[in-house]
Amino acid sequence: MTMHVCVIFGTRPEAIKLAPVVKALRRARVRQSIVITSQHSEMLQQVLDIFRIRPTKDLKVMKPNQSLDYITAAVLRRVYATLEELKPHVVLVQGDTTTAFATALAAYYQKIKVGHVEAGLRTYDIYSPFPEEVNRRLIAPLAQFNFAPTRRAVANLLREGVAEESIFITGNTVVDALQYISSRVKGPSNPVAARAMEAERLVLLTTHRRESFGPDMEDILLAVKTLARRFPEVTVLFPVHPNPNVKRPAQLILKGLPNVLTVKPLPYTDLVCLMRSAYLILTDSGGIQEEAPTFGKPVLVLRKKTERPEGIEAGVARLVGTDKKRIVEEATRLLTDKEAYVQMSRPANPYGDGKASERIVEVIKTGRLSQPFQPFE
Repeated sequence: MTMHVCVIFGTRPEAIKLAPVVKALRRARVRQSIVITSQHSEMLQQVLDIFRIRPTKDLKVMKPNQSLDYITAAVLRRVYATLEELKPHVVLVQGDTTTAFATALAAYYQKIKVGHVEAGLRTYDIYSPFPEEVNRRLIAPLAQFNFAPTRRAVANLLREGVAEESIFITGNTVVDALQYISSRVKGPSNPVAARAMEAERLVLLTTHRRESFGPDMEDILLAVKTLARRFPEVTVLFPVHPNPNVKRPAQLILKGLPNVLTVKPLPYTDLVCLMRSAYLILTDSGGIQEEAPTFGKPVLVLRKKTERPEGIEAGVARLVGTDKKRIVEEATRLLTDKEAYVQMSRPANPYGDGKASERIVEVIKTGRLSQPFQPFE
């Protein structure tokens, strides 16, 4: 019987991290169906184009100002019907999105095996990140294949009673994607991004997390405003998320600052170029926390808690939260203290080695893993 794997995702981060798995399944000649929910739409298509992935089905759940209950119900209903039609042996989901959780639940209802890529990340605070922390926890007991990126992720799963024989330490597929893109892209397509890369020192800012909406988001942006005035020779580039909770305060607080450049969300290829060129990165993105260490770029994490502590323990990232004073202090230190900067800017990625996708496909095909990932720690 020919194995049939259905890969389901709906957001750009999921697509980035599952695209290398899709390519690895293709190389291994495993039959696959690619289903997208389009929880994100335009940003998702960018990644599909980069990796030359053509979906089997697009469930088109996205609508303006969609709520969590709408996304969950729509994905569950439409994925359930799709799985009834496709009848795969294994369903692959990634990470912590509502698409991933609702898909895992739909597969469980039909007794289809679930593989969870990037399993075991935890903050143990159900509201940070919100709703991602709970999504991850709810997928774990539904999955027969828990593809954990690091030893800490394995320990989290074991602590929760997940069967040891279902856990495989693979590394994170984001490193696979990053290596693929970085070797093929020379410069950004966006002219504002290209101009920013010519700056004496470039600070890349990304912030969009739901739990930061409101006063925390304003504090982050006020910190950036202070830094921009304090260091006029530094250029800050901020790809602004289209959510009004990000866009409105960004327009209000950062208006009129000549060395703060705002752009619409960038293609992943442009983002990779910017990470490669940046002097410093300020972000609340989980993916960028995992990607930046490959390029040796110090990261200040704009979150109160992170489910990716390995980078902090390795000394290549620092958790600074959303407090204006703390962000300004830590960024100023890295912009003025050469020794402190050098200590954080050594290329050392504790999250992966570029072979995670191959390991995942090996497990799906054989049920075992011959060479687990050995994380840098």
